[in-house]
Amino acid sequence: MDYKFSRFGQKLSRRGGIVALMDDLGQAMTTHPDMRMMGGGNPAAIPAVQEVWRRRMAELLSNGDEFDRVLVNYDGPAGNPRFLKAVADCIGREAGCTLRAENVAVTNGGQTAFFFLFNLLAGEFADGSRKKILLPLAPEYIGYAEQGIAGDLFVARPALVEETGPHEFKYRVDFDNLEIGDEIAALCVSRPTNPSGNVLTDGEVERLAVLAKAKGIPLIIDNAYGNPFPGAIYTDATPFWDDHVILTLSLSKLGLPGTRTGIVVGAEPVIEAISAANAVVGLANNNVGQAIAGPMLESGELIELCHGTIRPYYRERCERARGLAAEAFGDSTPYRIHVGEGAFFLWFWFPDLPVPSRELYRRLKERDVLVVPGEYFFYGLEEPWKHSEECIRVTFSQPEAVVREGIEIIADEVRRCYAGGG
Repeated sequence: MDYKFSRFGQKLSRRGGIVALMDDLGQAMTTHPDMRMMGGGNPAAIPAVQEVWRRRMAELLSNGDEFDRVLVNYDGPAGNPRFLKAVADCIGREAGCTLRAENVAVTNGGQTAFFFLFNLLAGEFADGSRKKILLPLAPEYIGYAEQGIAGDLFVARPALVEETGPHEFKYRVDFDNLEIGDEIAALCVSRPTNPSGNVLTDGEVERLAVLAKAKGIPLIIDNAYGNPFPGAIYTDATPFWDDHVILTLSLSKLGLPGTRTGIVVGAEPVIEAISAANAVVGLANNNVGQAIAGPMLESGELIELCHGTIRPYYRERCERARGLAAEAFGDSTPYRIHVGEGAFFLWFWFPDLPVPSRELYRRLKERDVLVVPGEYFFYGLEEPWKHSEECIRVTFSQPEAVVREGIEIIADEVRRCYAGGG
């Protein structure tokens, strides 16, 4: 049968960057166990953290009534009221603001949260106008790119590139060229930025918030790796919220990606819209993640786990991976790594790389190293940027032996590219 899909169906089924990434990860996990998985954002299996999740599952199992409630009952479309209040109280304490349970909704993972948010705020409007989401700093998260129902949804501004050392650099928001036209429905940033691990300073966040408020539009802050949880930030960064800010969080990077628990914090009209979308698309959300993490948020144990275990673990892994890169590349190969401020990645920049990063990705894949090519993270730009073809994202959350071998192979292949001129 010749199936014909709608415009939305064609867009949704198109093989974009996030689809290719997840296909690669899934196939490698099932059919290619020797592949070095250096591309995805999967959290590490931290033994001390895994023990906490096993303990919490055992506590649920030991409480028959609670266990039955989690498995048998639907929560409301916004989520479990006790969990929503726990999140509101936690964010309120950390950001120094007053939040209520009505300011919080749960979604089926952070990816779903952004699908709802982007398409609620931007796209085609009843009066025939079209609005877009402005990304103030590109590169930006690969998973946003294909989420617009109505065509191209994003406008992006290239980051300022500041060379901070012989083999290091940092992205900054180019405020001088950050024009916000009437067609912009919202600003959106990830903090830490996926893919680079860049952490917008408190001053940058406050300045973006002021600009958004002046235009009467929201500032969306993707906090999937940030504070207060999971806390994978290795520099000073204060959680931020205001009436026009929409903050998203997730349980995934705590080590619970299988629970598919995304969180949206925002003004009540936003939360009501997210709740309605939940009901239409999926009736209700996964209860398990909320049941595991909720009591830990209430007691403060979750934040202690982030500060005392999760953050130090990833910070040490980041420093070790950067050391491995310095050993593997040496001083003769042109390379730079973004300053290690947060998240789980090394973001490599190879100035004047003779081949596009997609070709480097292909060559590395043939050598059993899976990375993510930089081109996928630079959508929405008005003009081509050569820099986008000179970068790759590499995770350091895999076991150390895998990270070491992967970085050594990457360095060798990059040297071959420069030596061969293509």
